[in-house]
Amino acid sequence: MHLSVLLRPEYEISSLNCFPLLAGLAVAQALMQLGSAAMTPVLKWPNDVLMGGAKVAGILIDASPSNGRIEWLVMGIGINLAFAPQIPGRFTTCLAEHGVTVAPLVAAQTVLASLSGWLEAFEAQGAAFIQTAWLQAAHPLGTAISVRGVDVTTQGRFAGLSPTGALQLCVENRIETFQTGEIWLGGQGG
Repeated sequence: MHLSVLLRPEYEISSLNCFPLLAGLAVAQALMQLGSAAMTPVLKWPNDVLMGGAKVAGILIDASPSNGRIEWLVMGIGINLAFAPQIPGRFTTCLAEHGVTVAPLVAAQTVLASLSGWLEAFEAQGAAFIQTAWLQAAHPLGTAISVRGVDVTTQGRFAGLSPTGALQLCVENRIETFQTGEIWLGGQGG
């Protein structure tokens, strides 16, 4: 199932990093409501949803800033319902592999309802609330992580999120912050 949601949120551009976290929470909640409660989804920074250590859903965010604010924002959400593409070096799964059969329209409606609730929570309680909820649904603090950038791969332990939602790793007894990069849980590099 592929779904794109257009928002015109009129938030400060500094809140942009909150939206992949918020969308991940919405997708994870929707997966639980669709019947995958037997295997709790786990969020992987910044935009993946895992089940049993394999990617079941992903989120892409595109936005346009204007005068320091978000003019528009598109959340692209993909969930593997009945089929998981085989990607070399990656573990993927689908809901059907976990005993959940659901029609794409039902899945989309469930995601949209969940997304609406998380957007209301963001409006009412702010980015810190979203980050706290995301951390509760993510891989545990201390998880080994590799961040592959353009020229270098950094290995460390998950240390949480910065106030802006960036990934923080403990690397050789110091905290490093990452805004982007290819993330590998368990410290694997490929």
